[in-house]
Order: sequence, then C-alpha cells, then structure tokens
Amino acid sequence: MNLILLDPNDIGADRHARITDDRRLTHLREVHRATQGETFSVGIQGGHIGKAELVELSHEQAIFSLDTLEELPPPPLPVHLVLALPRPRMLARTLEHVTALGVKDITLLHTKRVEKSYWQSPELRPDKIHQHLMLGLEQAKDTHLPTVTLSKGFRPFIEAQLPLLLNGRRGLVAHPGMPNSCPRGISDATLLLVGPEGGFIEWEVEQLLAAGCEGIHLGPRILRVETAVTALLSRLF
Repeated sequence: MNLILLDPNDIGADRHARITDDRRLTHLREVHRATQGETFSVGIQGGHIGKAELVELSHEQAIFSLDTLEELPPPPLPVHLVLALPRPRMLARTLEHVTALGVKDITLLHTKRVEKSYWQSPELRPDKIHQHLMLGLEQAKDTHLPTVTLSKGFRPFIEAQLPLLLNGRRGLVAHPGMPNSCPRGISDATLLLVGPEGGFIEWEVEQLLAAGCEGIHLGPRILRVETAVTALLSRLF
C-alpha cells in the first residue's frame, strides 16, 4: 500500500481522516509497522495526493491529520480496454495490474471461449471488483477509480457497443497470427481488445476487423492473458 486512499466520507470537518476497515488497519500495523507521529502518503478518491500524520492507531481505527493535498495523481492511459472475461483468479490479478498501469475504462466481454460459469464468480461482485481496483490504485499512488462494464453477449457488443467505442479511437485487436506487430509509444486514443485463453475464434476476429479494428501481435510466444495485457499496455504507451 504505497498510498492510503481515503474516501471523502472518511474525512471530518476538522481535517482528520478516520479509517476503520480491517484491510487497511492490518496493513498499517503488520506491513508498515506504523507508529503514532509517522507521516504517510494519502490521497482522496477522485482527488489530490499529499501527506498526513498518523495521530492514533488501534485495532479499531486509525486517525490521520491531513496536511495540504496538492499533488496530482499520475495521468491515465488513453485507452479503453476490452478484455474477454478471464478465469476468476486471473481476473483479480489483471484488474489490479491494469489499474496500476493507468487504465480507466474496462469492458469485460463474453466470447466463445469464455466459460459461462466465469460469469457466476464472486469476483464479479461489485464489492470484489472495487477491492481489486483499490489495490491497483494504492500500488500506483493513483486516486481515480476505473469504470468497469460487463458485456455478456458478443454479438450485442459488436452491433451496439463497438461502434460507439471506436468513435474517436484507434481499435487494436491483439491476437496471435495477426500480420502487424504491436506498435510502440503511441499517443492515440485507443480501444484495445484482448481475447481469452485460447484467443478469439476466427469469426470473432473477422467481426472485429470488419468493424474497423486493426489486428496486432506480440510475436511468436503465446502469453497468459495477464502477461499479455501488461506487455501490450507497456509497449503501446
């Protein structure tokens, strides 16, 4: 936890912030080994970053006295990530990784090779998604939560959502065997589409390319989804 991320509701009129949830309290005690009087990096969700002094720490609560919060969070990546829904454990890690890298718009998509049972996973509960996004923000010292959208049908996505997402964006489909290698260091507003384990099926690739997307690859190696997404974002931006 490189940043203590505060909900605006954690902050009182006296400029003191109070946190009571077990996760952050345990982290302060067991990882930071925090003591009264120490100064920590804090941020307000959706706002700025600064410093705060720990004035009280117990098993029930931590209270911080806020200093001036004037530092801006790191800039977001100019990308909307469309990700075929991974298996639950991989989803959790991937959400944390892409959030730490600066992705602010994520669509989780159903494709032919996505197991239908994945959509019943507890990892898709709003509170679980929120937890993984928070962990990513805390890692990267960011304060702006991504938006996560669930899209459970590929054909409705192609017909209704994809044209809107491509408006003003460069569409890139990452898939093995595509003719062009992944570009480097771009600044375009981008729609990045990544398939599931095993990739998109041929018909899905055809539909995405017909809609105006470009096919790209990362070379001859076949990577796990969480590795591929991280490599793509790092190379693109």
